[in-house]
Amino acid sequence: MLDVLDRAPCGFLTFGDDGVVLSVNATLADTLGLPRDSVVGQRFETLLTVSSRIFYQTHLLPMLKLQTPVEELFLTLRCADGGDVAVLANIAKREEDSSMVYDCVFMRLRERRKWEDEIVRAKRSAEEANRANSAMLSMMSHDVRTPIGSISGYCDLLLMGIRGELSAEQRHDVERMKKASEYVLGLIDDILSFTRLRAGEVARFDMKTVDVATVLAQTEALIGIRIEQAGLTYERQQCTSDTKVVADPDRLQQILLNLLTNAVKFTPKGGRVTVSCTTTRECVLINVTDTGKGIPPDHLEQIFDAFVQVPGSTSAGAGIQRGFGLGLAISRSLARKMDGDLTVVSTLGQGSTFTISLKSPGA
Repeated sequence: MLDVLDRAPCGFLTFGDDGVVLSVNATLADTLGLPRDSVVGQRFETLLTVSSRIFYQTHLLPMLKLQTPVEELFLTLRCADGGDVAVLANIAKREEDSSMVYDCVFMRLRERRKWEDEIVRAKRSAEEANRANSAMLSMMSHDVRTPIGSISGYCDLLLMGIRGELSAEQRHDVERMKKASEYVLGLIDDILSFTRLRAGEVARFDMKTVDVATVLAQTEALIGIRIEQAGLTYERQQCTSDTKVVADPDRLQQILLNLLTNAVKFTPKGGRVTVSCTTTRECVLINVTDTGKGIPPDHLEQIFDAFVQVPGSTSAGAGIQRGFGLGLAISRSLARKMDGDLTVVSTLGQGSTFTISLKSPGA
């Protein structure tokens, strides 16, 4: 072997068509901590770790028989001290004395191995931090939810006159307390739903054929008073008893309630909120349209990310508070878990249309 090749800054090895090592340079022998004489005459696969040996037998050897060169293959070589060395292998085939031999060049991966280990550690740390964060949010939400729920319950008792008849001013104050507690409970429910979704802990979906009109009627009963208080006109179009989808009715109502709440929140007094349905062979589109200020084009997808709200957006109604920006993220996740989707189109100054797409029965 030429001296320049023997001391090259990379490992070099040649083995025959029978897999027996014919030559090895000093660089590779020193890297493995083996005398050169003990390497020559061995079968090439004995220099590999178990995982690389399996790869050699099942993939690399058949590949070499069919074609060469083979470039940038990741292998691990066994060292004399029991450790291993990660290398990138380039292998070429040539004919010598009427038989085929394989020349292998090995580049040691010191830095890459270190980077890969760092990536694995960083991934594990991120996963642990994410689990801890979700557990903390869930715990805090539960611990806060109980006393807030108690406040809401006591407000109901006071409004019922359990502690005596309230004056008009007292009733007004208690009603404001009730609304504030309901708002906080809504935020907490969003946090709980979001943490469960992110952790994959959402309860199993009860998928069935659902009458869209029935779910809408239940949702309208919950949101109707807010629509009237906001001074808006509401209309339902083409969502008849014949309009059916495959969905979990409770999850569908949760999505519709969130979309209608947002429409009321961001539509100025005198505006209009419309729900319409379009049926195709494969799916049903449920559209919630408002005449609000609209969403900037560069934020149409961002609004579906957690904790993201349109910059500079303000509620149209006085005294209506903003949330954490979780509602749309939760709604899209729920729609997609029901094999559907939630999308939006919007024109600044004219309003927005959020569309829930769900499968039709039999699709």
